[in-house]
Amino acid sequence: MITIKNLSHEFVIGKKGRQTIIPVLKNISFTVNEGEIVTIVGRSGSGKSTLLNLISGFIRPKEGEIWMNGVKVSDLNEAKFADFRIHHLGFIFQSFQLIPSMTAFQNVELPLLLKGVSERNRRQQTEEMLERVGLLDYQDHYPGELSGGQQQRVSIARALIVNPPIILADEPTGSLDSETEAELLEFIKDLNRDLGITFLIITHDEKVAEIGNRTIELRDGQVVEGIVLA
Repeated sequence: MITIKNLSHEFVIGKKGRQTIIPVLKNISFTVNEGEIVTIVGRSGSGKSTLLNLISGFIRPKEGEIWMNGVKVSDLNEAKFADFRIHHLGFIFQSFQLIPSMTAFQNVELPLLLKGVSERNRRQQTEEMLERVGLLDYQDHYPGELSGGQQQRVSIARALIVNPPIILADEPTGSLDSETEAELLEFIKDLNRDLGITFLIITHDEKVAEIGNRTIELRDGQVVEGIVLA
């Protein structure tokens, strides 16, 4: 489902002639199989967020290959990756990334609008998705009128609305209290079991890491450990 081959990345800081090169990822390789929940752990600065941004296509790797669903996405230009993203990937963020001026309904509907789905089908699919995450009664509420847990469920509904085979999550429980975190983790496990969605989750939280079939540790930009969890 996801294959990373000899991936390396670095950032260049400063003006030409006075530049500093900061290595972030160093020749990492791993595979995420279909239907797995794989968690990526590591300290701050270990390269976790850079890795997710590379897989998402928001930045391009200096070296190596990224494959998803049999497509070498690291070779795609920005426009083609954007098209791939809208059809194959869902995203869950720590900060929810909801548009504050849009209602819950409009936030969830947005990917369908970008795909050119008809208004009638958009409404039906969006209402069904909001019902699935338990927020149909809150469809006209704006993000500022929802709790943190409710906002994250809107974010998940938006991620699911295009039926993506892969969901990438960046610290999905980082803004939630412990009770809401536990509810969200159970919901992710339900989605994985019932819909077969593949999850790749970046986290520093042990509770989040424990829901993975496998945990991959990044340290100083390198994969140092792969643990199969019972």
